[in-house]
Amino acid sequence: MDSATQAPTEKPPSPFSIPSFRAIWIASLGSNFGGLIQSVGAAWMMTSLSASPLLIALVPAATTLPIMLLSLWAGAVADNLDRRKVMIACQAAMLLTSAVLAVTAWGGGMTPWLLLGFTFLLGCATAINGPAWQASVGDMVPRAVLPSAVAMNSMGFNLARSVGPALGGIIVATAGAAAAFLTNALSYVALLVVLARWRPEVPPKLLPRERLGVAMVAGVGYVAASPKIKLVLLRAGAFGIGAAAVSALMPLVARDLLGGGALTFGIISGGFGVGAVLGALSTRRLRARFPIETIVRSAALALALGTAITGASGWLALSILGYMLAGAGWVIALSTFNVSVQMSAPRWVVARAVALYQMIAFGGMAGGAWLFGWVAEHQGVVMGLYAAAGMQCVAALLGFWRPLPQIGDDNLDPRGDWHEPDTMIPVEPRSGPIVITIEYRIPPGSVVPFLTAMSERRRIRRRDGAHGWQLLRDLGEPDLWVERYHVSTWLDYVRHNQRRTVADIANSEAIAALHAGPQEPVVHRRLERQTGSLPISRAPDAREMGDAMTDPTRSN
Repeated sequence: MDSATQAPTEKPPSPFSIPSFRAIWIASLGSNFGGLIQSVGAAWMMTSLSASPLLIALVPAATTLPIMLLSLWAGAVADNLDRRKVMIACQAAMLLTSAVLAVTAWGGGMTPWLLLGFTFLLGCATAINGPAWQASVGDMVPRAVLPSAVAMNSMGFNLARSVGPALGGIIVATAGAAAAFLTNALSYVALLVVLARWRPEVPPKLLPRERLGVAMVAGVGYVAASPKIKLVLLRAGAFGIGAAAVSALMPLVARDLLGGGALTFGIISGGFGVGAVLGALSTRRLRARFPIETIVRSAALALALGTAITGASGWLALSILGYMLAGAGWVIALSTFNVSVQMSAPRWVVARAVALYQMIAFGGMAGGAWLFGWVAEHQGVVMGLYAAAGMQCVAALLGFWRPLPQIGDDNLDPRGDWHEPDTMIPVEPRSGPIVITIEYRIPPGSVVPFLTAMSERRRIRRRDGAHGWQLLRDLGEPDLWVERYHVSTWLDYVRHNQRRTVADIANSEAIAALHAGPQEPVVHRRLERQTGSLPISRAPDAREMGDAMTDPTRSN
């Protein structure tokens, strides 16, 4: 990283004061311009290849659907491999796909389904790149700067969106969609060069990489045991469904409601981008003045109002105003969701948490694009927009039932106070299953607070990869309580303990304060073995014996 962690009393610096963030942001701005020009070319080419509103609405859906399908796998890749190399590979793949798309379009061989196929391939590369890109922001800037950096990334995309679509409309109108595709291919070059030169400082990995399947399960398990993140995902999914129509039906608004062409499409898309830039610029001030729930609810209502205005208007100026309002609501809500997820997950799992957020949010958008495209095809574009506005109002009202909590106060840095214990029996990383028991002495008067603290302990254990958690009370010694859980291997046990965060110390201290035994809680680590006979010709080895490994410490 280019900047040390800031002292609590210091005002966080601007993310643009950090050289690596500044260079990558500028290069990605150019890439965003190219991507938006390509989107205009693909959307408008589809209007010339097919008159079906459903097929036209499926163009943005083909981009967002891969995010729903691949994000979790991509998140596991980003958390276990070099994120910089992942991004370089994805940018190179997008450059190649865009170049082939341009050649195909120039050769006159494009069909509606072939265009959707190319768009889907670009979406796949975007889906794989997304978690690595989002998680790498934390490798560029200190944690205190992270919310501003995420907002600036959103602003960069939407700054391109404020001008890129209009530029794309001009390119398509004058040189054709193939020129837009070629422009996009060239836009990846600068970002590839900057990423190749970037050398982030990341902590060395002390443990072997997780297998991708195991890493995906661990990511889902972490999110499933994190109430704050689950709530963000619920709200992001509901928001995504209603948000989809505003962009998916934009070509139809330009063609059918406003009676324009590619340039009109680019202008109203630019209006959406201008609103998004203004929304991104206001995000920092809004977060300082209002609760997260108020911000998200207001953004959803702004998007709903902008969508409704677009449906009711036949005037270009009023449609631009509606799209500006929708763009502001769009970026404020999505950047708030993004920041909330990143601030609620430690570094070891942040890419998977972001991936799950993207999967839910953009999966909702893909489904919404199909749904409101179907409504537009059967009931008209105006009805499709009104239905989307109504769905967005429902997403805003959801906040009264499931309000978002304030996020970012927890210190999710690793505790760093756990050390792998010595064992009397040699163990290997693959040795297992490992069964852990911890014995506590709890006086009768402390049982209720102990149960409360252990409820949180259960969540922490499961969140960090433990299975089969149980709390047992001895019938012969009423003050003896036993916590029990297991992990698949010794390596998983080491990972489990190294995932504990500074925020978890409060729970450990609460439990320790309730323990009244003559010594620290006693930890038993046991290797689970199945019964059965062994050949007489040889003695059992260490992995077959299953003796207890005992340590009277709290390092559990």
